[in-house]
Amino acid sequence: MTDSQPQDQNWNAVVEQWNEQFMDAIEENMEAQAQFVESWSEAVGDATDENEISEGVEGYARAYETWMNASQQMVERMNDSVEGEDVDMEEFRDIWLNTANEAFKDVMSTTAFAKMTGETVGDILELQQQADEASQETLSQLGFATRDDVVEVGDRLVELERRQHAVEGKLDRVLDHLEEE
Repeated sequence: MTDSQPQDQNWNAVVEQWNEQFMDAIEENMEAQAQFVESWSEAVGDATDENEISEGVEGYARAYETWMNASQQMVERMNDSVEGEDVDMEEFRDIWLNTANEAFKDVMSTTAFAKMTGETVGDILELQQQADEASQETLSQLGFATRDDVVEVGDRLVELERRQHAVEGKLDRVLDHLEEE
């Protein structure tokens, strides 16, 4: 009977380690869900259209269901492991990665998310334009050539080349005409 005690202790240590890993995974899942809910509520918070809000809530519900299914898969695979089945740890990682992808697709496919993304891109483009205008003005005040100045010089050079080619063409025709006489 003393032989079984070390095995029992080893088994208890293994089960305790699995329990700790499982609890860590559950905690990470809850943190991921909290972050997800926070980002989702920010995305939907600006939506004023009732349909957008409704669609956003449905997207969140689908994403939440996806997370819950992943949690169930984790529990099932953990039970399989406890029962002696050889479960690869990468399988647990894959469950979470696939779940994150699916949950984000559920939210990103909503009108509320599209609206929020469009507004954010618009804000960024506006800020970029303001920064460009400020840098152009600063360069101009310091006496440096601005992008607009360089573009203007380039346009003038292209026009000069076009005129030069036209003059060369006319000169060639005059020379050809004089040679014929």
